[in-house]
Amino acid sequence: MEAGLPVRLTREPGALPGIGIVHLGLGAFFRAHGAVFTQEAMAASGGDWGILGISLQSPTIRDQLAPQAGLYTALELAPTGPKARLVDVVQKVLVAPEDPEAVLAAMAAPGVRIVSLTVTEKGYCHEPATGRLNLEHPGIAHDLVNDLPRTSIGFLVRGLQRRFAAGLAPFTVMTCDNLPHNGQLLRGLVLDFAGRLDKGLAAWIAEQGRFPCTMVDRIVPATTEADRERVAALTGFEDASPVVHEPFRQWVIEDAFVGGLRPDWGRVGAEMVVDVAPYEFMKLRMLNGTHSSLAYLGYLAGHETIADCLADDVFRAFVRHLWAAEIIPALTPPPGVRLADYASALETRYENPGIRHRTWQIAMDGSQKLPQRILGTLAENLKAGRPCPGLMLAVAAWAQYVSGKGLDGKPIDVRDPLAATLAQAANAADPITALLAMTQVFPPELAPQLATGLQAARNELLTKGARGAIQALT
Repeated sequence: MEAGLPVRLTREPGALPGIGIVHLGLGAFFRAHGAVFTQEAMAASGGDWGILGISLQSPTIRDQLAPQAGLYTALELAPTGPKARLVDVVQKVLVAPEDPEAVLAAMAAPGVRIVSLTVTEKGYCHEPATGRLNLEHPGIAHDLVNDLPRTSIGFLVRGLQRRFAAGLAPFTVMTCDNLPHNGQLLRGLVLDFAGRLDKGLAAWIAEQGRFPCTMVDRIVPATTEADRERVAALTGFEDASPVVHEPFRQWVIEDAFVGGLRPDWGRVGAEMVVDVAPYEFMKLRMLNGTHSSLAYLGYLAGHETIADCLADDVFRAFVRHLWAAEIIPALTPPPGVRLADYASALETRYENPGIRHRTWQIAMDGSQKLPQRILGTLAENLKAGRPCPGLMLAVAAWAQYVSGKGLDGKPIDVRDPLAATLAQAANAADPITALLAMTQVFPPELAPQLATGLQAARNELLTKGARGAIQALT
């Protein structure tokens, strides 16, 4: 190796804690959030809570972390400058399509007490508008008749099935994805799937299983080559898979675990509560809802990142309008929280120049995100008779985005599990009517109420452009 070049990050020899958590979907978010909390909890209170990561699709993360024995760098990007820390809690990564048997064996191991998930909304194989298991999903259809599964739901149920057969307690299933009532939703999907396999298994899961709701919050942009170079310069080590994140973090967890067994997350800043719902709706609608609104409108206006949007006074006024006039009136604040203060803190986070959170990245999988991030707020406002032109404009911008063409006619690389169907509807003679007919996205009882407002918003968008339509609104 040439003198002066960074050496590859490697783990020093020594005893490791036992594996206590299997995590499905070992992406950047969990590695910058839940894994860091878990490492800190073990440092504070001990316990065998090592993490086995599972990639449900690509071998990339395994191939990056294996030579590093699971080690990676978490790079905090603050306005005052970057700060790096070493994360050592992930011990190994399995690639599910390569060896599903190894994944199930790991989930059935007696020492594993929690299986957690960050598989994004589309990973739940459900219909976002109804919350029901999508039995027509090809992965679900496969998993119902095959012992070696492909989907997150299939792995959870088949893993629990093995513990049931072995006379072991179930593991706690903890989702960390942005879904309303996420633990309750996942419990329903698991029980639906399990009931189709074995009524006794489903009854055992219903009685003894635990599915805590959670709310997670930290902005984690996609890692770039420039980030890797910055990590090498700061640490002196070559890291193939660092993660970057903002300084802020929050984790609210329903304290409901099988046998009460969990890391001491509360000691290191997680909020262990009885009811997550107020925190969940606050974050989903105030952060995720405005993120998606800025993503579609910002992308159409030529803004690459959320920070770029906030640097534009028209977009800053727009997001302030959304919070004050359309989102906060439809929320019940968590105990001791002033929603106006939360909005102010979000604005400061959004304008952080160190965080390059791309509008295109946030715009992905909109068909899965829209129902919980925006449509719920729209439904409550319409019921209460409150106008919501800003959110209507955001949905109209999504409708333009999924057509695959910008307002300037340039192509858009749309990433969505329903991309082909969305494109067909969004390019129809009457795109709003065609999109509203998609029950996978729009609840049938809500769709007719949106038609007039969305048509008006689309007309504004087409005649004035994204920035001009916002300016007219604010």
